[in-house]
Amino acid sequence: MTRRFEGDRILIATHNAGKLDEMRQLFEPHGVRVVGAAEMDLPEPDETETTFVGNARIKARAAVAATGLPALADDSGIEVEALDGAPGVYTADWAETPDGRDFVMAMTETHNLLEERQAPHPRKAQFCATLVLAWPDGHEEVFAGTVSGTLVWPIRGRTGHGYDPMFQPEGYDITFAEMDPAQKNRISHRADAFAKLIAGCFG
Repeated sequence: MTRRFEGDRILIATHNAGKLDEMRQLFEPHGVRVVGAAEMDLPEPDETETTFVGNARIKARAAVAATGLPALADDSGIEVEALDGAPGVYTADWAETPDGRDFVMAMTETHNLLEERQAPHPRKAQFCATLVLAWPDGHEEVFAGTVSGTLVWPIRGRTGHGYDPMFQPEGYDITFAEMDPAQKNRISHRADAFAKLIAGCFG
């Protein structure tokens, strides 16, 4: 049995404004107030694990330890079939620059690697998200979600974040970045993991 969440406030252990907005929209129907890590002035812990669940656990545990609030952390990324699953857990690292994250640079690098490998079309990929919900008493629940699709080039769309302009989900002819955010939030990898979280802890 998964543990039911009984509180009315949850700390989302992210400094990513796009991710926080997405979570806020997802939690709204459940009467839970969302607080972001930046609002609480929390430092970003080093993500030293090699798996999504490992890094999500680091973030959730650090947030709980710093605030005493139940915390939800997510680690997500894109796995490209023709790149043997890369960038995967290192998706954000591929976008790092001295001036912050540049995902256009990361998507360009991904495209260039696929071209070098002469990867056949369709170029399959999947977004993965793992959620870890941690309580102050040390209890944790883990939920994983995915969404499959193909990579497009040139990139398309202006909404979303990360690799969204390059990713066209299965069954659609538009990218995540061309979708209305509400539509994306219904079908995304995070939505898949979130639906499992809601069913397990809030349903």
